[in-house]
Amino acid sequence: CLIITHYQRLLNYITPDFVHVMMQGRIVKSGGPELAARLEAEGYDWIKQELGIEDETVGQEA
Repeated sequence: CLIITHYQRLLNYITPDFVHVMMQGRIVKSGGPELAARLEAEGYDWIKQELGIEDETVGQEA
């Protein structure tokens, strides 16, 4: 089963085997349930900093 979500509350009912983070149309980070927990606690800014991405929408049309 593949589930795509932005909502941590969904993960209160299921435990994912894999978690993937997409930015600018590509997978930039992968992990397990601990990645989802970190995203909930810290948000996405740490990934942007790690990758040197200032604004996720740069280069994309709105």
